[in-house]
Amino acid sequence: DSTRGKFGRSPPNPHQPQGPDMYSRATLLLAVAGAADAFLATSPALRPSSSPALCTSGRLATRAAPASAVLGLKAQKVDDKTEVREYFNAEGFNRWSKIYSESDDVNEVQKFIRSGHQETIDKVLTWIDDDQTAARGDSFCDAGCGVGSLAIPLAEMGGKVSASDISSAMAGEAAKRAESLDLKGSATFETADLESLSGKYDTVTCIDVLIHYPTEKMDDMVGHLCGLAEKRFIISFAPYTIFYAALKWVGSLAPGPSKATRAYLHAEEDVVAALKKRGFKLQRTEMTATNFYFSRLLEAVKE
Repeated sequence: DSTRGKFGRSPPNPHQPQGPDMYSRATLLLAVAGAADAFLATSPALRPSSSPALCTSGRLATRAAPASAVLGLKAQKVDDKTEVREYFNAEGFNRWSKIYSESDDVNEVQKFIRSGHQETIDKVLTWIDDDQTAARGDSFCDAGCGVGSLAIPLAEMGGKVSASDISSAMAGEAAKRAESLDLKGSATFETADLESLSGKYDTVTCIDVLIHYPTEKMDDMVGHLCGLAEKRFIISFAPYTIFYAALKWVGSLAPGPSKATRAYLHAEEDVVAALKKRGFKLQRTEMTATNFYFSRLLEAVKE
């Protein structure tokens, strides 16, 4: 089907403006109403527990998450972690499982987020496909896997994938989606926080999760995930710019429950510095921007 992208999604509209200059006054007004959705790009992985895991055979099993590791990292407040976990196990799961699917039960803002997130996922898959690292059976840690948008295609390409999420509902949905597929590689899904992840993997991915970590915790978290990567670390985040910071502030003024106030933007130079401190250098970068989704994507390799 020529209307679908290489990895099964419709390609981005080439006529759709990309970047901050796309925001007209009308779009900015829409941001006031919709920014609460715009700043929750995907579910994170913050807390250890037990959850369904998908074995190579496609059978569901239960695997306990590893005990909390070093660093003693915590979100800005204890309530941050609890709030995120509870959100993605209830209202957030219902909302985001629809966004990350083919469901028609989504609004216009959510459609922008869906297309933007999928564009970021496709960029990651293109890098990995070009390198043939999944095809040769490399190991991957997908930290903050959500419903498996990245982990499942990686396993389909032949990779050995260990995926985790804070939400047992999200991890369970990912396992359910993967269960019926004939995966060339293998994928396991568990409920676990970023801090508790351990082991060594050829590639570590963390897509649209850093938005849930405040600036003062970002360096330690990036460092912890770098410690799991033998060869490569791929990370995306909402970049801090004056424009995006202003848009986030405008969104926080919108009526209704506040979601945007707990979304954190990060300066790219700070993320790059955290990577370099752990012996990683940038290899490739990308930027995805739709009306209600923006994400900076970095690929760093071990020096």
